[in-house]
Amino acid sequence: MSPNNTRFSDRRALVTGSTGGLGVAIAKALAAEGAIVIVSGRDKARGDAVVADIRARGGRADFVAADLGAGEAEVRRLAEAAGPVDILVNNAGVWSLPLPTAEVSEEALLASYRTNVIAPFLLTAALAPAMARRGGGAVVNIGSITGLIGGDKSALYSSTKAAVHSLTKSWAAEYGPAGVRINAVAPGPIATDRALEAADHVGPVLARIPSRRMSTPEEVAAAVLFLAGDDAANIHGAVLSVDGGWAAV
Repeated sequence: MSPNNTRFSDRRALVTGSTGGLGVAIAKALAAEGAIVIVSGRDKARGDAVVADIRARGGRADFVAADLGAGEAEVRRLAEAAGPVDILVNNAGVWSLPLPTAEVSEEALLASYRTNVIAPFLLTAALAPAMARRGGGAVVNIGSITGLIGGDKSALYSSTKAAVHSLTKSWAAEYGPAGVRINAVAPGPIATDRALEAADHVGPVLARIPSRRMSTPEEVAAAVLFLAGDDAANIHGAVLSVDGGWAAV
């Protein structure tokens, strides 16, 4: 089956953390609409499986292994291996269960910030200027509803995602005049294997939000594709919630 339309025909898209969960849905959705997708993550076997599935459906994809929590050299290696890209989706992230602030170790704090904040900062710094030189592009950061609202025992993860939202706005001001649009998606609970394993934590949240359910990975991916595409041509610095209404009530 060939890609079903050409919304992203021949555009190169790098999706970090695309060997599992939401990243897989984003990579497959981009490929289905004509993009040449660079799948990236730590696990080569899983990455190769995603690429094989995309190719089996008539899409185009390649895998580049990268551990974005390993530091600047690894991030720069990924940027060079990906080559010039038109779309960057900063999706890779470390999620942690709620924990009192006093119980968060320095090691956990640094690990979360390395992957959730420092890696997208360095990757955007490596790729966005080249997008600008070529006339434009799009960066979509994956934030979180927890970066918009307060949450008990959520200081570690929430603070990293609030930083991502802040970077989105600052980068919009910095790169927007050169034609590079920077936006973010802020999901609520997503029905991934990881979230389903944390059902005891997620259940009470779902009881409070208007939709009363998790978003599917495909629903969040649709929001990413909208912000990356030409239909969002004059949207800069937005943080689009896909959260079942959680942030609104």
